[in-house]
Amino acid sequence: MKEEFARIPSFGFGCMRLPLTDPKDQKSIDMPQFKQMVDAFLEAGGTYFDTAYVYHDGASETALREALVERYPRDSYQIATKNPASMFDSANKARACFDESLERLGVDYVDFYLLHNLGSGREEEFDDFGMWEFIAQKKAEGAIRNIGFSLHDGPEVLEDLLAKHPEVDFVQLQVNYLDWDNPVIQSRALMEVAERHGKPVVIMEPVRGGRLAELPPRAAEPLRAVDPEAGLASWAYRFCWNLPNVITVLSGASTITQMRENAAAFLANRPFSERERAALDEALKALSAVPTIPCTNCGYCLKGCPQQVAIPIIMMLLNLETMTGNAAFSKHNYSWQAEPGKASDCIACGACEAVCPQSISIIEHLREAEEHYEG
Repeated sequence: MKEEFARIPSFGFGCMRLPLTDPKDQKSIDMPQFKQMVDAFLEAGGTYFDTAYVYHDGASETALREALVERYPRDSYQIATKNPASMFDSANKARACFDESLERLGVDYVDFYLLHNLGSGREEEFDDFGMWEFIAQKKAEGAIRNIGFSLHDGPEVLEDLLAKHPEVDFVQLQVNYLDWDNPVIQSRALMEVAERHGKPVVIMEPVRGGRLAELPPRAAEPLRAVDPEAGLASWAYRFCWNLPNVITVLSGASTITQMRENAAAFLANRPFSERERAALDEALKALSAVPTIPCTNCGYCLKGCPQQVAIPIIMMLLNLETMTGNAAFSKHNYSWQAEPGKASDCIACGACEAVCPQSISIIEHLREAEEHYEG
């Protein structure tokens, strides 16, 4: 790992779910509270701030300028932001995001620049628009210090991307203890691919969008039995903080209280004891003990689907809802993860069920997903 990466504390501030003054307006960021959160994060030794061109409908970058850039010296923090090229219809529009991000942030360079949300075929636009060459050129010019990409897909896709683009400095991956051996997300396998290619990792979703901070009683009980005072989120963060080959673990706090709790957990961080590891395994078993759809993400169902329905992703979200009891979170993820085909696109042709090794009633579950997530 680069020396400069080794100096970055493994505690990052993810600026995607900032506090709002109006819950219906993503741009109504509560700036006084956000400034308090920035201060608490820096006081705890954090330095890595993660934002993106699209977060809070573009307001995250401008809020970060006001709360951080205008208040602290430039060498006291690192900024990461991202380019969503797949959202645009031309290379010019996709490339213009970079200069707009610099303007919003009020900086003349960014420490980390990512091609945003690759996977599920979205990398084609980045290829067509020449975005890999574009960010490499910006790095050569000094406007970017490190280039990388974020990925929502499996280890095979990561393997292919890193083989094609060895020039990247790092990758950003979804990693947490719930998804570690999940057959769809495959966090463990993703981490192994990154390490094999010598690419350090920024971890996103360590608390699975907050779900691992709100465990059902059957899963929370073994953790609280070992340490009644520890917040449930701290278990998820510790799992990630102590993994090898990690630059930083993003903490997506939405309140000053959450930030202070996360900062305290980081400052108190230590590797799991044998007893703690056993308790975490027990919690995971409790989550996994609920009857779920036996999808193994083999992908056979995808090959003959005329509608390109995202069957394994949809099965995974139904399972996530069953395990955590949180339908709203799965519905939110469905709105962007179930690509390219929604459950309602299914024409009940039966091609998927004919080849499913697990004999899953896929059509029935797709109707369930349509009812749960598209209504």
